[in-house]
Amino acid sequence: MSKVISHSLFSDFDIDLFKGGKHFRLYRKFGSHIITVDGVKGTYFAVWAPSAKAVSVLGDFNFWNAAEHQLNVRWDSSGIWEGFIPGVEQGSVYKYQIESNINNGMSEKADPYARRCEHPPKTGSIVWNSDYTWKDEDWMQKRHKHNALDAPYSVYEMHLGSWKRKVEENNRSLSYFELADELVTYLKEMNFTHVELMPIMEYPYDPSWGYQLTGYFAPTSRFGYPEEFKLLVDKLHQNDIGIILDWVPSHFPEDAHGLGLFDGSNLYEHPDKRKGYHQDWTSLIFNYERNEVRSFLISNALFWLEQYHADGLRVDAVTSMLYLDYSREDSEWEPNEFGGNENLAAVSFLKDLNTEVYASFPDAQTIAEESTAFSGVSKPVDAGGLGFGMKWMMGWMHDTLNYFGKDPMYRSHHQNDISFSLTYAFTENFMLPLSHDEVVYGKKSILGRMPGDDWQRFANLRLLYGYMFTHPGTKLNFMGGEFGQSEEWNFEESLDWNLLEFEPHKNTQNYFKTLNKFYRSQPALYEKGFANDGFEWIDYGDQQNSVISYIRKGYDEKDNVIVVCNFTPSLLENYKIGLPTKGKIKEIFNSDAKEFGGGDNKNSQILIAKKTHWNGQDYSAEIIIPPLGLVVFKYS
Repeated sequence: MSKVISHSLFSDFDIDLFKGGKHFRLYRKFGSHIITVDGVKGTYFAVWAPSAKAVSVLGDFNFWNAAEHQLNVRWDSSGIWEGFIPGVEQGSVYKYQIESNINNGMSEKADPYARRCEHPPKTGSIVWNSDYTWKDEDWMQKRHKHNALDAPYSVYEMHLGSWKRKVEENNRSLSYFELADELVTYLKEMNFTHVELMPIMEYPYDPSWGYQLTGYFAPTSRFGYPEEFKLLVDKLHQNDIGIILDWVPSHFPEDAHGLGLFDGSNLYEHPDKRKGYHQDWTSLIFNYERNEVRSFLISNALFWLEQYHADGLRVDAVTSMLYLDYSREDSEWEPNEFGGNENLAAVSFLKDLNTEVYASFPDAQTIAEESTAFSGVSKPVDAGGLGFGMKWMMGWMHDTLNYFGKDPMYRSHHQNDISFSLTYAFTENFMLPLSHDEVVYGKKSILGRMPGDDWQRFANLRLLYGYMFTHPGTKLNFMGGEFGQSEEWNFEESLDWNLLEFEPHKNTQNYFKTLNKFYRSQPALYEKGFANDGFEWIDYGDQQNSVISYIRKGYDEKDNVIVVCNFTPSLLENYKIGLPTKGKIKEIFNSDAKEFGGGDNKNSQILIAKKTHWNGQDYSAEIIIPPLGLVVFKYS
């Protein structure tokens, strides 16, 4: 094997951008790249390690001998070590051995920019130039329509490893290749618009669910090759299904082969433990004050959008990034220069992230998991916001699940819990999340939270989802909820698909499929999902009957729909509701329909709005509201 040859992919301009925190395509420079130099094919390596005394490439091509291939440090004080090794081919396994200037420490590190990693528990990086021909041109050209803020957005959140397993084959997970068939077919049949994958970047520890990353530029090898993951994305797009990737810029694990103390110094993590360590997750926090780290993270976000055609990024744990005192006692944090608790560097980083994402991919979306009243999370950066496209509506989730968990006989005392969300529903572009976090750690499954006997539990579940899909905002539901998963989610086991042998679960799945289709067919349910003029209360004050009613409005008045929810198991006949105009109304959706497992209490006749003032409206009609049911009407 030849020695290292001096070579560089970096220009002086690249170095200036990197040092300034403005290089957002670092994956084209750092890492391992198969190239030809002076007619010789091999691999170019580049790694950032400014506190290193020496950096060597160890690999299966040199018998893991550090003396064979020592990289050269650049002369420009960038801290970049690089070099070309002839003959290193696709599939070669390698790591960097870094000898630090700090105490002469020695460590072996995986390549932060590796495009492929070994299957855990192995931790080596793999030289890999992906060769894939995309066939999703039609989707990419019209993606702006599917991803627009006035388009229907029903997201299926899932954990790839536990969606479906092959029990007969040692309980193994499906591969990317298998998912490209089975998952895509299922999502299309169920009428979801998007799928959100819990982190698929390489991670060493299964119980972290992927939220402790080490391979930021590599899809996990648990399910196959990078090209096979691209095939999954491609097949989703060919079937008009968007893909959102869970992305974690908030913290990273301390695993020896990872980013922690990468060159013996606090290179990626903040050196002050008050800003650089998460007690809750026993993990390290990125140093958002360091330009090179900002470039690394923003480059990583753009990598998945560019190289893997992702349609959006759901940014994990934004709250922990925004606040210096997040989950800390008074003595464990220090105010910022203005005396506040905001992490100004993290705020600046998030603004830069969103500015660059939307500049480069204007038809993509970024979605913040943020649980406080931090102002302007989904407002544009030039309007003083953080620049996200959407924000999870955590308040709605907590209030709604608390309300539905109560015995219906007590719900009349908690009417405010189910109506309060509308007092702030239009302060952000909200996504309504019933995510994986709500079905773990003793919280029960969504079905398991529902009170009453089996009939009431399934009726409550249908009502919950019907209320969710007619509430302003986009929708996200975790896998299994769509057919009434009985048990909590277990990342080591498959969903309980056998439940579909039982009628209540099969009916629930049919309901969810139909609800998704109904949502997508009614412009009033999505066109003004983030606009105050897209919603009007009819009545939120009928505590005695635990009933609420409201109007959802689209761009065209003829698309408007009227929604009525009954949160008790009592059948309400001849129930009077106010209506905005004269005319005839027709029931177009009913959660109590027989095909959903309900009692089939319907408004089968066309109803005429009478000139009788009610609920502040000039007209009214008497309707049937099924027990624990939702009905939707439209002027005919």
